[in-house]
Amino acid sequence: MEGHARRWFTPKQKAELWERWKSGQCVADMARALERRNKSGVYRVLAGNGGIAPAPRRRALGALRLEEREEISRGIAAGRSIRRIAQGLERSPSTVSREISVTAAAAPTAPARLISAPGGGHCVQSLVAWRAMPSYDGASRRSSCSSGRRSRSLAG
Repeated sequence: MEGHARRWFTPKQKAELWERWKSGQCVADMARALERRNKSGVYRVLAGNGGIAPAPRRRALGALRLEEREEISRGIAAGRSIRRIAQGLERSPSTVSREISVTAAAAPTAPARLISAPGGGHCVQSLVAWRAMPSYDGASRRSSCSSGRRSRSLAG
């Protein structure tokens, strides 16, 4: 028996599927209208959402826009402090710091000195400093007991 690749619904097809579902069409008719071999794919989309059309996705109002991310990048390259960059964007310094940390964490191979301000100015602290260290293996932070209690083993 040959395996067939699963064909996913495009956003346009999903919108049509939900309109047909709202109008009261049966699953088999919807599958035929969407040119599907069987109704299981249509049923999977409907059942996965409990028969209720999901709300359209939107970015949160507090999320940084692309222009703001670029401005943060330019500010770091120019050697400005986090507070000055945040002031220019009319955002909280913690928001700018978090964006720098997330962006720096996405490229753990970059040395920490690339994100510090040139000329010995304010240094942008981030996760890269310890992730870029050759001795970091990722296990050192996860090795402690989550409950905070000491281990009962004989070893330690």
